[in-house]
Amino acid sequence: MPGAFWIAHVTVTDEEAYMKYAALATDAIAAHGGEFLARGGRAVQKEGRAHPRNVVARFPSVEAAETCYHSDIYQEALSHARGASERDLVIVEALD
Repeated sequence: MPGAFWIAHVTVTDEEAYMKYAALATDAIAAHGGEFLARGGRAVQKEGRAHPRNVVARFPSVEAAETCYHSDIYQEALSHARGASERDLVIVEALD
């Protein structure tokens, strides 16, 4: 079964609240087999709408990434991100 990528594009509007999200989200992602490949580093926007923060995490499967997203700890994390950021998030299946 191929892995999956969790790709988020984020504009933070409340840094303090968003840091609470980030701490809980880090734990949730690790607990579901995810690992960060990129997390807010330098980005060069070529098309579409730019966000200052871009995150890529790899998961063992689409199902693992979705289970993470729906987990209690990640939903708690999201309670801090809502109102503290503008976010786009997609889960993409990796190639074999």
